[in-house]
Amino acid sequence: MTATRVRTVVSVVVVLILAGVAVWFVERTVRPPGPRPAFQLPVACGETWRLSTYPGHGDFDVDLYPTSGETWGRPVLAAYAGTVVRAGINGRLGERTPDNPRGPMGRGGGYWVRIDHGGKWSTLYLHLLEPPAVSEGQRVEMGDQIGKVGSTGESSAPHLHFEQLRDGEKVESYFAGERSGITHDDEEYAVNHTSANCP
Repeated sequence: MTATRVRTVVSVVVVLILAGVAVWFVERTVRPPGPRPAFQLPVACGETWRLSTYPGHGDFDVDLYPTSGETWGRPVLAAYAGTVVRAGINGRLGERTPDNPRGPMGRGGGYWVRIDHGGKWSTLYLHLLEPPAVSEGQRVEMGDQIGKVGSTGESSAPHLHFEQLRDGEKVESYFAGERSGITHDDEEYAVNHTSANCP
Protein backbone atom coordinates (compact mmCIF):
# COMPACT_ATOMS: atom_id res chain seq x y z
CA MET A 1 0.00 0.00 0.00
CA THR A 2 1.39 3.38 -0.99
CA ALA A 3 1.91 6.23 1.46
CA THR A 4 -0.87 8.20 -0.28
CA ARG A 5 -3.32 5.31 0.12
CA VAL A 6 -2.41 4.93 3.81
CA ARG A 7 -3.01 8.63 4.40
CA THR A 8 -6.39 8.37 2.67
CA VAL A 9 -7.46 5.39 4.79
CA VAL A 10 -6.30 7.11 7.98
CA SER A 11 -8.16 10.28 7.01
CA VAL A 12 -11.39 8.34 6.39
CA VAL A 13 -11.08 6.55 9.75
CA VAL A 14 -10.48 9.84 11.57
CA VAL A 15 -13.51 11.44 9.89
CA LEU A 16 -15.71 8.47 10.86
CA ILE A 17 -14.50 8.63 14.47
CA LEU A 18 -15.14 12.37 14.67
CA ALA A 19 -18.62 11.90 13.17
CA GLY A 20 -19.38 9.26 15.81
CA VAL A 21 -18.20 11.56 18.59
CA ALA A 22 -20.35 14.39 17.20
CA VAL A 23 -23.45 12.17 17.11
CA TRP A 24 -22.78 11.00 20.69
CA PHE A 25 -22.30 14.60 21.87
CA VAL A 26 -25.56 15.76 20.25
CA GLU A 27 -27.43 12.77 21.72
CA ARG A 28 -26.09 13.42 25.23
CA THR A 29 -26.28 17.22 25.36
CA VAL A 30 -28.67 18.64 22.79
CA ARG A 31 -31.58 16.24 22.42
CA PRO A 32 -34.07 16.79 25.26
CA PRO A 33 -35.35 13.88 27.39
CA GLY A 34 -38.35 12.01 26.04
CA PRO A 35 -41.73 11.81 27.75
CA ARG A 36 -41.87 10.19 31.18
CA PRO A 37 -42.42 6.42 30.88
CA ALA A 38 -45.55 4.97 32.50
CA PHE A 39 -43.71 3.95 35.66
CA GLN A 40 -45.40 1.73 38.25
CA LEU A 41 -44.50 1.06 41.88
CA PRO A 42 -41.59 -1.41 41.89
CA VAL A 43 -43.52 -3.89 44.05
CA ALA A 44 -46.17 -6.57 43.59
CA CYS A 45 -49.55 -5.79 42.06
CA GLY A 46 -52.21 -4.74 44.57
CA GLU A 47 -49.85 -4.26 47.53
CA THR A 48 -49.99 -1.00 49.47
CA TRP A 49 -46.62 0.48 50.46
CA ARG A 50 -45.61 3.49 52.53
CA LEU A 51 -43.40 5.96 50.66
CA SER A 52 -41.36 8.12 53.00
CA THR A 53 -38.40 10.41 53.43
CA TYR A 54 -36.61 12.28 56.23
CA PRO A 55 -34.28 15.26 56.73
CA GLY A 56 -30.97 14.78 54.96
CA HIS A 57 -32.27 11.95 52.78
CA GLY A 58 -32.20 13.93 49.53
CA ASP A 59 -34.91 15.62 47.49
CA PHE A 60 -37.05 13.11 45.57
CA ASP A 61 -35.44 10.07 47.30
CA VAL A 62 -38.17 7.55 48.12
CA ASP A 63 -37.94 4.83 50.79
CA LEU A 64 -40.59 2.12 50.43
CA TYR A 65 -41.94 -0.06 53.26
CA PRO A 66 -44.87 -2.49 52.99
CA THR A 67 -47.88 -1.53 55.11
CA SER A 68 -48.38 -5.15 56.13
CA GLY A 69 -46.40 -8.36 56.30
CA GLU A 70 -42.68 -9.06 56.43
CA THR A 71 -40.34 -6.57 54.75
CA TRP A 72 -37.21 -8.71 54.32
CA GLY A 73 -37.09 -10.54 51.01
CA ARG A 74 -40.16 -8.98 49.38
CA PRO A 75 -39.86 -8.99 45.56
CA VAL A 76 -38.50 -5.82 43.92
CA LEU A 77 -39.88 -5.38 40.41
CA ALA A 78 -38.84 -3.29 37.41
CA ALA A 79 -40.94 -0.11 37.42
CA TYR A 80 -40.93 -0.09 33.62
CA ALA A 81 -39.30 -1.93 30.72
CA GLY A 82 -35.68 -1.18 29.94
CA THR A 83 -32.08 -2.37 29.95
CA VAL A 84 -30.10 -3.03 33.11
CA VAL A 85 -27.01 -0.79 33.08
CA ARG A 86 -25.80 -1.45 36.64
CA ALA A 87 -26.29 -4.52 38.81
CA GLY A 88 -23.98 -5.30 41.68
CA ILE A 89 -22.55 -3.60 44.75
CA ASN A 90 -22.50 0.13 45.44
CA GLY A 91 -20.25 0.96 48.41
CA ARG A 92 -19.84 -1.60 51.20
CA LEU A 93 -22.51 -4.18 52.00
CA GLY A 94 -22.37 -4.29 55.80
CA GLU A 95 -23.74 -7.28 57.71
CA ARG A 96 -27.45 -6.63 58.18
CA THR A 97 -29.53 -9.70 57.33
CA PRO A 98 -32.88 -11.16 58.42
CA ASP A 99 -30.97 -13.25 60.98
CA ASN A 100 -28.82 -10.30 62.11
CA PRO A 101 -30.95 -7.16 61.54
CA ARG A 102 -28.83 -4.98 63.83
CA GLY A 103 -25.48 -6.05 62.41
CA PRO A 104 -22.86 -3.53 61.28
CA MET A 105 -24.20 -1.07 58.72
CA GLY A 106 -22.44 -0.71 55.37
CA ARG A 107 -21.93 2.33 53.15
CA GLY A 108 -23.61 3.47 49.95
CA GLY A 109 -26.43 1.63 48.21
CA GLY A 110 -25.38 -1.95 48.91
CA TYR A 111 -26.71 -4.38 46.34
CA TRP A 112 -28.32 -2.22 43.68
CA VAL A 113 -29.73 -2.03 40.15
CA ARG A 114 -30.01 0.80 37.64
CA ILE A 115 -32.30 0.45 34.62
CA ASP A 116 -32.16 2.64 31.50
CA HIS A 117 -35.68 3.11 30.11
CA GLY A 118 -34.69 5.11 27.03
CA GLY A 119 -35.41 8.76 26.32
CA LYS A 120 -32.86 9.72 29.03
CA TRP A 121 -34.99 8.16 31.80
CA SER A 122 -33.66 5.69 34.37
CA THR A 123 -34.56 4.20 37.76
CA LEU A 124 -32.46 3.14 40.76
CA TYR A 125 -33.17 0.37 43.28
CA LEU A 126 -30.91 0.24 46.39
CA HIS A 127 -30.30 -1.84 49.55
CA LEU A 128 -31.30 -5.17 47.99
CA LEU A 129 -31.02 -8.25 50.21
CA GLU A 130 -28.70 -10.25 47.95
CA PRO A 131 -27.00 -10.03 44.54
CA PRO A 132 -29.49 -8.74 41.97
CA ALA A 133 -31.55 -11.25 39.99
CA VAL A 134 -30.53 -9.45 36.77
CA SER A 135 -27.24 -8.63 35.09
CA GLU A 136 -25.85 -5.67 33.18
CA GLY A 137 -27.03 -5.58 29.57
CA GLN A 138 -30.13 -7.65 30.32
CA ARG A 139 -33.50 -6.50 28.93
CA VAL A 140 -36.30 -6.44 31.52
CA GLU A 141 -40.02 -5.89 31.18
CA MET A 142 -42.20 -3.97 33.63
CA GLY A 143 -42.95 -6.27 36.56
CA ASP A 144 -39.93 -8.54 36.13
CA GLN A 145 -38.30 -9.33 39.47
CA ILE A 146 -34.87 -7.70 39.74
CA GLY A 147 -34.12 -8.42 43.40
CA LYS A 148 -35.43 -8.63 46.97
CA VAL A 149 -35.90 -6.00 49.68
CA GLY A 150 -33.00 -5.93 52.11
CA SER A 151 -30.83 -3.63 54.17
CA THR A 152 -27.39 -3.71 52.55
CA GLY A 153 -25.25 -0.60 52.35
CA GLU A 154 -26.07 2.45 54.46
CA SER A 155 -29.45 1.24 55.62
CA SER A 156 -30.80 1.15 59.17
CA ALA A 157 -33.75 -1.16 58.44
CA PRO A 158 -35.01 -3.27 55.54
CA HIS A 159 -36.59 -1.13 52.83
CA LEU A 160 -36.29 -0.26 49.14
CA HIS A 161 -34.68 3.04 48.23
CA PHE A 162 -36.01 4.13 44.83
CA GLU A 163 -35.29 7.01 42.46
CA GLN A 164 -36.49 8.16 39.05
CA LEU A 165 -33.98 10.15 37.01
CA ARG A 166 -34.43 12.35 33.93
CA ASP A 167 -31.21 13.02 32.03
CA GLY A 168 -29.24 11.91 35.11
CA GLU A 169 -31.06 14.24 37.52
CA LYS A 170 -33.44 13.03 40.23
CA VAL A 171 -37.06 14.12 39.77
CA GLU A 172 -40.27 13.45 41.63
CA SER A 173 -41.34 9.85 41.09
CA TYR A 174 -44.66 9.19 39.40
CA PHE A 175 -46.53 5.89 39.66
CA ALA A 176 -49.45 4.94 37.39
CA GLY A 177 -49.33 8.50 36.06
CA GLU A 178 -49.75 10.13 39.49
CA ARG A 179 -47.26 12.08 41.56
CA SER A 180 -45.69 10.21 44.46
CA GLY A 181 -45.86 13.22 46.76
CA ILE A 182 -42.23 12.79 47.88
CA THR A 183 -40.52 16.01 46.76
CA HIS A 184 -38.21 17.32 49.49
CA ASP A 185 -36.36 16.20 52.60
CA ASP A 186 -37.07 19.22 54.83
CA GLU A 187 -39.07 17.05 57.23
CA GLU A 188 -40.05 13.45 57.85
CA TYR A 189 -43.29 12.51 56.08
CA ALA A 190 -44.92 9.59 54.29
CA VAL A 191 -47.73 8.75 51.86
CA ASN A 192 -49.32 5.42 50.92
CA HIS A 193 -49.64 4.10 47.37
CA THR A 194 -51.08 0.85 46.00
CA SER A 195 -49.16 -0.89 43.25
CA ALA A 196 -50.61 -1.26 39.76
CA ASN A 197 -47.50 -3.11 38.57
CA CYS A 198 -49.66 -5.93 37.27
CA PRO A 199 -49.20 -8.48 34.46
